[in-house]
Amino acid sequence: MSQRHDQHDDHHDHEHGRDHDHDSHDHGAAHSHKPAKAKSHDHDHGHGHGHGHHHHGSSNETRLTWALVITALFMVVEVAGGVISGSLALIADAVHMLTDSASLLLALIALRIAKRPADALFSYGRARHEVLAAFVNGLALLGLSVWIIFESVQRLITPHPVVGETMLIVAALGFAANLLSFLILRDGEDSLNLRGALLHVLSDLLGSAAAMAAAVVIMLTGWVPIDPILSTFVALLIVRSGWRVTQESAHILLEGAPRDLDPDALAHELAAAVPGVTGIHHLHAWSLTDKHPVMTLHAVLAEGTDRDAALGAILQQLKARFGDVHATVQIEQVACGERCGEPAPLKA
Repeated sequence: MSQRHDQHDDHHDHEHGRDHDHDSHDHGAAHSHKPAKAKSHDHDHGHGHGHGHHHHGSSNETRLTWALVITALFMVVEVAGGVISGSLALIADAVHMLTDSASLLLALIALRIAKRPADALFSYGRARHEVLAAFVNGLALLGLSVWIIFESVQRLITPHPVVGETMLIVAALGFAANLLSFLILRDGEDSLNLRGALLHVLSDLLGSAAAMAAAVVIMLTGWVPIDPILSTFVALLIVRSGWRVTQESAHILLEGAPRDLDPDALAHELAAAVPGVTGIHHLHAWSLTDKHPVMTLHAVLAEGTDRDAALGAILQQLKARFGDVHATVQIEQVACGERCGEPAPLKA
């Protein structure tokens, strides 16, 4: 038995933290026939990585920096305005902008860390830091929503006087600042990290709009309960967005398979599309980030099939399906007689 390792990218010279001994698998159990002789096992790595993300990373870094500066400045304005006017909506929005400032800073730090090259300690690089930042930001959104709802209930039980004019002016300034930050971040490269930061700014934008609406109602009718009611409505919108980001980032951190991947269907597709492949087994998939899927699989070839041609065809199929994918393919070629044409049953 011999093994050949073709290494195309020194960023990925380690398996993903797994002790994965290919020789220990019972490969014969994956076939409906008994092979006369296992000729060889080829363990090859295929990479479909591009390097255009460095430019986009710099663009996102600049956008996050500007959004952080704008958010932090107007947070101070809203704190002062909320205290002077007595508006819960403004105070809640100011606290939200404080958490947004921290979240934007966290996203910015994670982005800079993710740009560091791979090394012996992080053989896949540090892209997961952005996913971790998105997870923390999602939890922050959920926690903030709970606080706003709690305060809103307290205000409904014990109403506080609100100065509508001051509230409207400060809310309008906050809305302008949040809108500017939102427009800056919206045009950045899509990533889970940036999406988490963008959701924080968007929820601030909604909070400012709610505060403006509440101020107008208070000025026209004097009905103060509209302030906590609209604050609760915005908090419920934040819960929905925060839960989505938290769930998606947690799925990646727990090494769940990409959402659009059906392992059984993919195995059958590869067997049908690549000549000479009689079966796919030990197929495992996870993600480094929402943009970088990772996969390992064993491909069983019929006797006489060109290993290199089959490997290249498999990698092309995976790249066409998943784009920027890191795939580790182990080739197994066996002498199987007349039953080579029958697809081998899958084995997890």
